[in-house]
Amino acid sequence: MITYDSAEILADFSKRRNITLPLLADPKSEIIRAFGVLNTSVPPTHLWYGVPYPGTFIVDQNGVVKSKYFEDLYSERYSAPTILLREFGSVAGTRQTTVRADHLELNYYSTRDVVRPGLRLTLVADFQLPPKMHVYAPEVKNYIPIRFELDPSPNYKAAAAEYPKADILFLPAIKETVPVYQGKFRVTQDVTAAGGNVLQPIIAAKGELKITGKLRYQACDDKICYLPETLPLEWTLKVEPLDRERVPEAIQHKPPAATGGS
Repeated sequence: MITYDSAEILADFSKRRNITLPLLADPKSEIIRAFGVLNTSVPPTHLWYGVPYPGTFIVDQNGVVKSKYFEDLYSERYSAPTILLREFGSVAGTRQTTVRADHLELNYYSTRDVVRPGLRLTLVADFQLPPKMHVYAPEVKNYIPIRFELDPSPNYKAAAAEYPKADILFLPAIKETVPVYQGKFRVTQDVTAAGGNVLQPIIAAKGELKITGKLRYQACDDKICYLPETLPLEWTLKVEPLDRERVPEAIQHKPPAATGGS
């Protein structure tokens, strides 16, 4: 990890938070500029001038950048489990909820059970359908598609749900070709927790953030389409406050000296 902080600030922070991974100091933001991630919304006279956009580069064994995960707001950032999920399909060891409906089995969970203000995480829904059973993909016409939908809330910001590539199935009885999902498949949706000011009452109370939503679908086999179903969904996440403790005053950032004209 690299920041615009001095080596002294990073050393103090690492000791206080028991961080063992390498932290690299770039106090003049030279490397930050070289990577093109300098936060230009911060004016040169501001205390935070030189700070980068928060983000992560994924680099292969040859040093080639394969992908990157960045946010526009300095206060928001991707969580590591969400990046691992997107890059490698990794599943974090979080609590799962299992739903066994008449025509499918659903396991859903979050990539993190503990969140902080501004943190981006992923809600994951893993499906298992019986043989010869299918549900319709979102792009289907004239049928009821599967829909993963979160309830709106000021406590989080939801991105669009992401669905896998559909199978194309021919239905001999009606001589139609339709996009469907069969067997095992996964739907994901990124969610960013609100800022500290919004979540502070939650943190001060029970410290829990509830995300609710629903899953709507219609399952069909090779002979019949069953009645549409709507399943309620709920995730309960622990919310931790941001670490606002500052380093000793002697090594704190100081605002850049203002320059005036003659």
